Amino acid sequence: MEKEQVINALKKVNDPELHVDVWTLELIYNIDINENNVNIRMTFTSPMCPYGPFLVDEIKKKIKEDNKEANEVTVEVVFEPLWQPSDKVKEILGIAV
Repeated sequence: MEKEQVINALKKVNDPELHVDVWTLELIYNIDINENNVNIRMTFTSPMCPYGPFLVDEIKKKIKEDNKEANEVTVEVVFEPLWQPSDKVKEILGIAV
């Protein structure tokens, strides 16, 4: 399984409030693939994100749906560093840069 396949699956998981996928929002900090086990390290737009559990479940579901060879998908949620939208993300969201 290739990292690009996992990224393509992540691009199908949209933040329900911002309507932009988790990859484009730069919420994914790390992708590690070891013997078809996928480990994701990510954050949310805020520590109090009401859609956090939904996003984690959707990420696991989409990766397994799109990559039948994926054995286990784990998602570690971290808040260090806190999410700070890049200028590119701010532009996508219509926030003044």
